[in-house]
Amino acid sequence: MIALFDKQTDRKLGELSEGELQFLIDELEEEDRHDRDYFINSATLDYLVSRKATAHLITLLRNALGNSDGADIRWDESD
Repeated sequence: MIALFDKQTDRKLGELSEGELQFLIDELEEEDRHDRDYFINSATLDYLVSRKATAHLITLLRNALGNSDGADIRWDESD
């Protein structure tokens, strides 16, 4: 299972499929291969929609963003 969290509050946002995680890894910039967090904003969401992100992933990210201008998210693999 791959869980997605709000990095600042550590609130669990939901779960990702392995395909959705790979999509994020492929489409978003990482500082190194161990990087597990991303900054998202409305432009990021628009970009991911244009790249054919799943509706489920976009919903999770929209919920993370809420009414704010941007949000830091992180993912973690758990049992």
